[in-house]
Amino acid sequence: MSYLIDSHCHLHDRQFFEAEQAEEMVKNAFKNNVKKIVCIGTDPDDSLVAREFAKAHENVFWTYGIHPEETNGGKKVHFDGSVIEKENEKLVAIGEVGLDYHSEDCDRDAQIKLFNEMLQLAKDNDLPLSFHVRNAFEDFFAVVKNFPEVRGVVHSFTDSKKTLRKILEETDFYVGVNGLATYSTLPTPPLERIVLETDAPFLTPIPFRGIINEPAYIHDIAEWLTKKLEIDFETVKKETTKNAEQLFRLSNS
Repeated sequence: MSYLIDSHCHLHDRQFFEAEQAEEMVKNAFKNNVKKIVCIGTDPDDSLVAREFAKAHENVFWTYGIHPEETNGGKKVHFDGSVIEKENEKLVAIGEVGLDYHSEDCDRDAQIKLFNEMLQLAKDNDLPLSFHVRNAFEDFFAVVKNFPEVRGVVHSFTDSKKTLRKILEETDFYVGVNGLATYSTLPTPPLERIVLETDAPFLTPIPFRGIINEPAYIHDIAEWLTKKLEIDFETVKKETTKNAEQLFRLSNS
């Protein structure tokens, strides 16, 4: 019997989830056939919290990343790349990293510098990336062009059909589909390029709008995708799980 994967959540983050609540959500995910969970780091300290959470749970994995908004307001970002070599148990990606020009106080040059460093870190350690890109796809494509060998996923895609087409035609990246798709008019990628994610606690899908998101709701996102693409549920499970396992090498983690 096939199962589902939540390829992007923040279940480890205590500003959103109390410890007991997170434990119940892991159990609830497994009950709903979401058998693997990837906890995403957003700064050096948060990434190590994700690491500890993954260590404590079977079939939970972690990523090391620095969110582009960490540079906002002139904030200086420092990271020690050696942590990747020292603390690599169940580490499956670099992320979430990228470019975000949404805020008025964003420092585009600082974001691009950090993004290049994160791409190099991924390249040096043969790890995929979880990309966060908002209002910045022109620069995103320009930067990743210099790293043709990297693999990754454009997390929580929220741009146009034209941009989606460029991702599909000019890169090998997967595209993250989450609860946002269930209540918006975003373009839908082809199944062979989709990985499912919740981004919990954010972007709760229909029919659970108004309450905190959790990995178990991957099941409902998959059901929505079944209707949207007019294919059977088993195919959605098998293909999206295969995509996530290939990208993050989860089957060997």
